[in-house]
Amino acid sequence: MANTSSTQRDVFIEKATELAERTFWGHVGCEMIELEERQVTVELDVKSHHLNLIGILHGGVHATMLDSAMGILAMASNPEDKMVTTNLNIHYLAPTKEEKVRVQAKIIHESNSMMTTEGTLVNEAGELCAFATATFRRS
Repeated sequence: MANTSSTQRDVFIEKATELAERTFWGHVGCEMIELEERQVTVELDVKSHHLNLIGILHGGVHATMLDSAMGILAMASNPEDKMVTTNLNIHYLAPTKEEKVRVQAKIIHESNSMMTTEGTLVNEAGELCAFATATFRRS
């Protein structure tokens, strides 16, 4: 969100939150906690329906949270463009149970047409459970 005021950021958050509620994001139950110029924080209160058959957070929920957080950041940084994921790479490190999890994503590189981001997912104890990188293209 280079050269973007906090008021513009607040408007983006409000609009994005309203639109997201009607999408997969809203269905999963993710919540945007904070959006800064080059970083976003997202949380999810993990419930039993988020778990896989062995009782841990489903890998698809990890992927959804990480991709969505990094995508929000890409879109917020480029509000005049549509940003689409071209690559998503996730490393699952530790199981997560029914608890609050937090994703933090930040921009690590940006060019005229592409953006690379990284995200981490931690549990309530602050333990790193997954991390990811993603590349987005202006569409």
